[in-house]
Amino acid sequence: MIGDVLATSILFEALKQKYPNSELHYVINSHTYAVVENNPFIDKFHFFTKDHEQSKRKLWQFANKLRRENYDIVIDVYSKISSNIITLLSKAKIKISIYKGHNTLIYNHRFKHKQKADTNAGLAIENRLKLLQPLGIDSSKVVKPKIYLTDYEKIRAKQFLQSNNIDLSKPLFMIGVLGSGGNKTYPFEYMAEVLDTIISKEPESQILFNYIPNQEKDAKTILEFCEPITQQHIYFDIFGKSLRDFLAITSHCDALIGNEGGAINMAKALKTPTFTIFSPWIKKEAWNMFDDGDKHVSVHLKDFNKQPYINVSHPKVLESKASELYIDFKPSFFKTDLKAFLKRLC
Repeated sequence: MIGDVLATSILFEALKQKYPNSELHYVINSHTYAVVENNPFIDKFHFFTKDHEQSKRKLWQFANKLRRENYDIVIDVYSKISSNIITLLSKAKIKISIYKGHNTLIYNHRFKHKQKADTNAGLAIENRLKLLQPLGIDSSKVVKPKIYLTDYEKIRAKQFLQSNNIDLSKPLFMIGVLGSGGNKTYPFEYMAEVLDTIISKEPESQILFNYIPNQEKDAKTILEFCEPITQQHIYFDIFGKSLRDFLAITSHCDALIGNEGGAINMAKALKTPTFTIFSPWIKKEAWNMFDDGDKHVSVHLKDFNKQPYINVSHPKVLESKASELYIDFKPSFFKTDLKAFLKRLC
């Protein structure tokens, strides 16, 4: 996933700081390249595709191609079956990954995930940095994910917005109206209420929707749930045609507000303020990276109602109850937090 690839990119900066002459390669899903394009700490990319995922023969060929790179070290962040095969076939003497019962014989350094973060970097960052300990790198030294846009991309995005009657002297908000799935998407009526709150608090605001073409119908439904005055401030048809376009447009926004997911993580990497609405079954402590209560704020049902989480070992066990829990996660719970966030920005 895009958020995972972006979060893992911090390892390259930490490695280059310790070993400036090292050659670092990144194996990623091909569709995630946009968030690490131009990263100065990554020397080479290898793209894992659906073909590799669906064909054992092509996965084997891919693993053998990587074997010929003669790696000294392999760091496997997730320890999936495909990455286990790649690691097993590699010539690396040092193999590092997370602790899983089946991977004992593959990796000579394994780490169990921490359950509580020590910093506001969050568990997603801290657990990744732990993987660098066998290489003499201080895992307590936090590195933030970064996205590297070119000046041309930023200028082109600015021109695009201005040509579509966006006034950059007024507040501009990107809204993550939809999550990656139904169980990570704030109810449509509730999201519309969030948008109404933004316009009531900042009446000169201009709102952009972040959605992909196959989500257009759902995005329009949210638009229709909004008050008429709010609809007048939504520029529904203005969006990036590619992920890099979205990133460049978001870099000009005053904030990204909406569902937790890749878009939120990308905005943080662009240093764009964020207000995140977490799904009730997602562990907030894992992905509320660099929340500071100021420029980066996140809200979770557990912040307001701890009852559903009593005697629950991990929020993921509540995944099947996401719809029911979302209904209880009313916009009124965090309306004051959202208004305070907007006041600090504007």
